[in-house]
Amino acid sequence: MKFRPLHDRVVIRRAEGDIKSKGGIIIPDNAKEKPQQGEVVAVGPGSRDEGGKLIALDVKAGDTVLFGKWSGTEVKIDGADLLIMKEADIMGIVDTSEAAKKAA
Repeated sequence: MKFRPLHDRVVIRRAEGDIKSKGGIIIPDNAKEKPQQGEVVAVGPGSRDEGGKLIALDVKAGDTVLFGKWSGTEVKIDGADLLIMKEADIMGIVDTSEAAKKAA
């Protein structure tokens, strides 16, 4: 991808939604609810504090994150549907490690 976000912005690839309901009914595209989870594709360098010091972001490329339903701006880059949002719109990082899966 040839896109680098500025400041505290993050580029996210939204996770794929379920194509079947729990009962086994196939959900058509226009009835699907967009997932509020995705993978971070790229991050900006961070924001600056009042003294001009750079504050790095807490998320990094490859993290799986949760965000608000109406967060971000949908864009198409290199044919891929992506979201661009500020780091403040991200609610948290999902731990997808094997240790976390075993603990659950």
